[in-house]
Amino acid sequence: MLFMKHIHILGISGSLRADSTNTIILKTLGSTLPSDITFEIFEGLDEIVHFSPGLPDTEPVTRFKAAIAKADAVVFCTPEYAFGVPGTLKNALDWTVGTGDLNDKPVSAISASPLNSGGNNALASLLLTLTALGMKKNDASALSIPNVKGKITEGRVIDAHTLNELRIQCANLLSLIGS
Repeated sequence: MLFMKHIHILGISGSLRADSTNTIILKTLGSTLPSDITFEIFEGLDEIVHFSPGLPDTEPVTRFKAAIAKADAVVFCTPEYAFGVPGTLKNALDWTVGTGDLNDKPVSAISASPLNSGGNNALASLLLTLTALGMKKNDASALSIPNVKGKITEGRVIDAHTLNELRIQCANLLSLIGS
């Protein structure tokens, strides 16, 4: 008899705000996954100390790396700050550069912005970093969501096109896990 491994996916929001549209998008994405898949959103990005080579891992860094190790795949959803990835997200990723924690781990990268650009600069920057980290991705592993404020009401994504795009991200991520 063949036993299938339980799939665990980690969501990481690049925004620290409690009412973040990026976190809402992650929660929505998680709700579109099959019920037998575990989805958790990492909490505590703001507790990770500034990266410097040679510093020992602190408890928040250890917790971040443990969440990554436990995950079969990672979904990032980030806003764009000053045409790039928010510093807290980039800092957390910097802690994994020399360790290989994210190497060959399937990924989905999403940017969301109230602007028409959808946070394309942040998405491009994030994808470049994820490439440097050796994450497993393909051409369908990225999604930019423009004008995000009009696509969310009362803490839920309501836009049909965006919901469909999130389902496509999930399907692609699951295919990357299976490959």
